[in-house]
Amino acid sequence: MHNYRNEVIEAIHGQCPDLDLDQIDQLIELPPSSDLGDFAFPCFSLAKTYRKNPAMIAQEMAEKIDNPLFDKVENKGPYLNFFINKEAFTKDIFQDLQEKEEDFGKTNYGDQRTIVLEYSSPNIAKPFHIGHIRTTVIGDSLKRISNFLGFKTIAVNHLGDYGTQFGMMIEAYLRWGDHDVIEKNPIPELVKLYVRINEEAKDQPELLDNARNWFVKLENQDPKAVELWEWFRKVSLEEFQRVYKLLDIEFDYYTGESFYSPMLKDTVDLMEEKGVLTDSQGARIVDFGDELPPAIIIKKDGSSIYLTRDMATALYRKKEFDFYKSIYVVGSQQSLHFQQLKAILKKMGYDWEEDMIHVAFGMVSLKEGTMSTRKGKVVYLEDVLNKAINKVDDILKEREESRGEKMEDREKLAREVGIGAVKFQELFNQRIKDYVFDWDQTLSFEGETGPYVQYTHARICSLLKKGEFSIQDPVDEKALGLPEEQELLMKLSRFTDIVIDAHEKHEPYFITRYITDLAKTFNKYYTHNQINTEDPKVKKARLLLSYGIKTVIAQGLNLLGIHAPEKM
Repeated sequence: MHNYRNEVIEAIHGQCPDLDLDQIDQLIELPPSSDLGDFAFPCFSLAKTYRKNPAMIAQEMAEKIDNPLFDKVENKGPYLNFFINKEAFTKDIFQDLQEKEEDFGKTNYGDQRTIVLEYSSPNIAKPFHIGHIRTTVIGDSLKRISNFLGFKTIAVNHLGDYGTQFGMMIEAYLRWGDHDVIEKNPIPELVKLYVRINEEAKDQPELLDNARNWFVKLENQDPKAVELWEWFRKVSLEEFQRVYKLLDIEFDYYTGESFYSPMLKDTVDLMEEKGVLTDSQGARIVDFGDELPPAIIIKKDGSSIYLTRDMATALYRKKEFDFYKSIYVVGSQQSLHFQQLKAILKKMGYDWEEDMIHVAFGMVSLKEGTMSTRKGKVVYLEDVLNKAINKVDDILKEREESRGEKMEDREKLAREVGIGAVKFQELFNQRIKDYVFDWDQTLSFEGETGPYVQYTHARICSLLKKGEFSIQDPVDEKALGLPEEQELLMKLSRFTDIVIDAHEKHEPYFITRYITDLAKTFNKYYTHNQINTEDPKVKKARLLLSYGIKTVIAQGLNLLGIHAPEKM
């Protein structure tokens, strides 16, 4: 299929060789109305170079550009407007759909370059709460987007399974824990212990000293410390896996912080060798001068910190995977941590630190305030997902009763729609925005929601089945002449660019907004136009157009980690 945007860029570049292709691409606009063309180029930036009025420049360029893919090129004041050849464009889209079918829009943009993607990463012995949903679904969507574009994506769940908090858990368990009670209900019982030791440490500061000592023992492979730590990790992972199964999310590696513990000595030795460490009151730190606050690498008691382990992680991943990009989907409050991490690598002389990207996102809070495991104030993610499933199931039961017939695979549909609704809301806005978690808003099925887009997909599936659609039926591209049809075709043609944009900006919400708009536009078209008409040429053309919309909606939902049911 021709890339019409590129044709516009090349046409402008032929008239303005002083502008490079990227500059032109950034200036191209999509007109608000089809009356103003399919692409527009503002000529204001050329006025200084050519010492002419922008409107005159646009007029002269319009007269010189000659390309059979455009019906016309004209100026409207200072804007150069391109009108694509509708028949050629429709034929292009139809041929692409018939050749690629369900793979429409896919590209080898990534050329099998390796992306290491770290996301989710819950802490062992702590609840998998609603706050974890952001990193989990954003990361999973970025993985799907990267794979769609032809990258080799390695998904890593960097579990929080090391650190001083495990010293606290060990101390708390040895004082107040009960093995059998924890086995029956692991995370809630471990959270109770964590909350208790934090509360009692306010009056008994020696508890924190004991906890620090236990972590030092853990780092030194004390058998008792290791035994308890391994148990905490095992029962926690079993709990987490239930949630990942509900979310339909998988990882290539569950290599948490503990995996890199044996590499810490070599990492610190390398940092010493590179001359980036200095002594500070018995601790080993990296001093950045006025650029950043100093970073502790080894505490004065000889134990490591999170940054030390992240240094080992970065060095290991570069050596093991030779990544093109290493992406961390981690909350915005960790921005300083990643600035320090990259600054250390730069001081050590590694230019690949530029390929490490922190994909930050905003915080989730409750109406009652910020969540805190220490205070025991959390909303379990599994509860949110199950409540969403149950609400959808109630709606489907009502439909069964009103229709007087059993629905096929009702439980499966309730799961796909309920979890889809939760994911869709998470991915509908820019990731950097903070938001307050609200049950009613999360489980609403009105307006711009996942269920609305899923229903549109199911509706089109029904239309295609009723029309006995066959992808290989010959189609007359001249049969689509309505402006609404051209609008839908234009939206379809932009799918790949939208996905690339979502990848480059690490923003799945571009896709969420795109498929919502596509569903709205199709439903408006469907309301006013019959798809399965008596005219066979129009029917086949409209069915193929509908198939294209269905295919892209399904692809878009899949890129968000959401199922596209064929019946609803």
